[in-house]
Amino acid sequence: MVKENWTEKGYVDEPIPEGIDLNAEIRRMCKEKNAVILAHYYTDGAVQDIADFVGDSLALAQWSAKTDADIIVMCGVHFMGETNKILCPDKKVLVLDLNAGCSLADSCNAADLKAYIAEHPGYKVVSYVNTTAAVKALTDVVVTSSNAKLIVDSFPKDEKLIFGPDKNLGNYINSVTGRSMLLWNGGCHVHGQFSLEKILQIKAEHPNAKILVHPECPAPIQKVADVIGSTAGLLKFAINDEATEFIVATESGILHEMTKACPDKLFIPAPPEASETVGCSCNECSYMKLNTLEKLYNTLKYEWPTIEVDKDIAEKAVRPIDKMLEISKALTAPMANK
Repeated sequence: MVKENWTEKGYVDEPIPEGIDLNAEIRRMCKEKNAVILAHYYTDGAVQDIADFVGDSLALAQWSAKTDADIIVMCGVHFMGETNKILCPDKKVLVLDLNAGCSLADSCNAADLKAYIAEHPGYKVVSYVNTTAAVKALTDVVVTSSNAKLIVDSFPKDEKLIFGPDKNLGNYINSVTGRSMLLWNGGCHVHGQFSLEKILQIKAEHPNAKILVHPECPAPIQKVADVIGSTAGLLKFAINDEATEFIVATESGILHEMTKACPDKLFIPAPPEASETVGCSCNECSYMKLNTLEKLYNTLKYEWPTIEVDKDIAEKAVRPIDKMLEISKALTAPMANK
């Protein structure tokens, strides 16, 4: 039974028993309840380490679509939980904190998008996965940063497309495909805050470092990149490249997996404009950092908060997600290197 104060707070606020081994208890409950823990690269390292699977938005969607678990625990943000529920309507989908939203998803609401579509008849809608279920329901195909170029390229060259909500990713896809998609004016508060000046200062101090940039970053940051790619794409490049130093312009949670995979390499988080000094201030998503081991324990114990999606919306939203997953089966490489 969910207590009233839990509902108001958006997460289970129960004290953790003293002396408990959180990791052991979480794994015990997963086995007992046939639950699987999925975590995004941007969550805290302790959450990533205990998860059954860690990945970017595309990989998490692919994993949830094929799991045989009865319960999916999504350690990430709200739209990711919605995506899990849309793909797995018969499973119980849990998130750790209902307050874990997404500034990018918030930058496009369904009513505004519906009006924009009406103003542009004949256009197909390509929506980034960082959107609400209601926005996905208005969409022809969903994309992630891993597969956006591949999916946009799958449309005829003369197809009229609306791309949203991330204008920086849209501009990047336009530049590498030669398209002129109409772009929704949305963005991620984390990727929009990187300081070009401070990145160049770090580069001057580490001249052999390669600059890795997520395509949600503004164009000036992209222009100094050695590689532009999704979190999974940047991780793969860092593992396979001969360079030993990297400046990473995406949410700093990915550095945990990069360091685990490449302990002998140096990964420097690109600083945001607000940082007072160079090279010591990470650019973090406050929403992702709401995911903690303590909340994970309580979420599994009480099986709350749950994610529910309106049936009519879910039936419409699953089609563009399924289309993305179908096209993505052909994906064999990360986004194009610059």
